[in-house]
Amino acid sequence: MGVLGIILYLAFFLGLMYLMIIKPQKKQQKQMEDLHNAMEPGDTIMTTGGFYGTLLDIVDDTTVIVEFGNDRHCRIPMHPNAIAEVEKAGSAIVKDDDAAADDDDKKSDNRLGKEKK
Repeated sequence: MGVLGIILYLAFFLGLMYLMIIKPQKKQQKQMEDLHNAMEPGDTIMTTGGFYGTLLDIVDDTTVIVEFGNDRHCRIPMHPNAIAEVEKAGSAIVKDDDAAADDDDKKSDNRLGKEKK
């Protein structure tokens, strides 16, 4: 059982290492690749350093232009790998204050058993 046991022991730990380290890393790389392929100008991004900006242009595979700040003059070329998160342009839902107040009134009336006509 000496040599066979060592081979089985080694195979078990190599399989465990694959499942715990290599497979999740490949999954994360695939997610980042999909994220970079879906980027378009106008998207809001967050860099790996935690800075938020707006993607202005995708120059090539190694350079994107990102605008930071409110003054609209801080445009920085950067590598796409420095982008950690992307929020698509127009994906945020903005609710009107009056509509939100009407919804709150309806909810409170429904809790009290009243119907609004």
